[in-house]
Amino acid sequence: MTSPLRALTIDLGAVAEAGAVPFGDLSNAINHPDALCWLRRGEGQLGFGEVARFEGTGPERFIEAEAWWKRLTLDADVEDPLKHPGTGLIAFGSFAFSKTSEYASRLVVPEFVIGVRDGRAWATHLTADGSRPSERELRAAVVRWTSPVPLASLNGARLAVRAGRLGEQRWMSAVASGVRHIRAGELEKLVLARDVVVEDDGGIPRERVLRRLASAYRDCWVYGVDGLVGATPEMLIQVEGRTAQARVLAGTLDRREADGEGPGYAERVLAGSAKQRHEHQIAIESLTTALEPFAAALNAHDEPFILELPNVYHLASDVKAELADVEGHVPTPLALVNALHPTAAVCGTPTETAGALIRELETLDRGPYAGPVGWLDGAGNGEFGIALRGAVLEGRNTARLYAGCGIVEGSLPEAELAETWAKFRPMLEALGVER
Repeated sequence: MTSPLRALTIDLGAVAEAGAVPFGDLSNAINHPDALCWLRRGEGQLGFGEVARFEGTGPERFIEAEAWWKRLTLDADVEDPLKHPGTGLIAFGSFAFSKTSEYASRLVVPEFVIGVRDGRAWATHLTADGSRPSERELRAAVVRWTSPVPLASLNGARLAVRAGRLGEQRWMSAVASGVRHIRAGELEKLVLARDVVVEDDGGIPRERVLRRLASAYRDCWVYGVDGLVGATPEMLIQVEGRTAQARVLAGTLDRREADGEGPGYAERVLAGSAKQRHEHQIAIESLTTALEPFAAALNAHDEPFILELPNVYHLASDVKAELADVEGHVPTPLALVNALHPTAAVCGTPTETAGALIRELETLDRGPYAGPVGWLDGAGNGEFGIALRGAVLEGRNTARLYAGCGIVEGSLPEAELAETWAKFRPMLEALGVER
């Protein structure tokens, strides 16, 4: 790319107005298999095409991505009368969980963006060839990218689920080993993940997977960046102006276990469990400790609440902070991601001890699983969730799914294994596998 980026944002009007946009719920516009995606409750952003990309690996991946983005934004020519979070210059991002991963962390700047916020739609056209974005071309692109596309028939396709790199018995042995390390006083909590592979000989329609997730898991953030797709219930950090928010989850109950148990069962099992409360408190303290140096004021729930999802119940807490000036600047979303990741909710505590033990016991590269995924704009706003309840599409016919559990002193391998299957369920169902 030799020319500075140029961006033009236009207002498309209220979604509820007849004829304002060719879609209602933004998930209805996921018609292209390569769409970049960040949606919740029918709002968010979709990206199409590509004008710029960053890729990097290693411990400095967040810092290098931030430096790249800062250079792009400083040189960019942006016409954005709306100036809402997500308008103007924007990139979608996916980052590896581990600093040792071979997975290329990335920021992708799309050519066209369609977004909805608070019931109002907009579109952005970005160019990298020196040409000025055209409003007429942008309006035509909105129709083109959101028009329904016939999906290929899946008649006769065969689905198969097989063990991944870490089978059930080996994973349960890893959990038992992790518990022994915890009881020996080496660490308080360890998060261990495993994988399964889904093969579909009829091909995996990425756009259909994202639409199914957006329909079934409306309270989750549905993401799609290259081959990474999923619906996460956990927000690592959300930045709007000087306000930052996070949603921390730790403590899980399979909804199938609660069937027929009556009202209040999930609260009794989760909030009433010393094991679950201990695991949750570790996760909260991990995030607030890392966020505190960046905050002028910080507030977290005194008591966790029950987050009800179609597959599981979680113990959840929301954290809110007013960001302070750090060296004369409000910290950027990627600066906060660099400081916060990985939290105890996806790694363990102490972080270094847990990370080393994960590499020893899991014997797999998590890639982007449990890494930050989301978006950021040129004005310092952004949202990065944790890439949970997701999969990496490995070619046309194969998806690799990941799920993990927080291991503490009272963890039982068989119970943790059952929990992973509950966490696999959103992606399995989106892929057409009933379990």
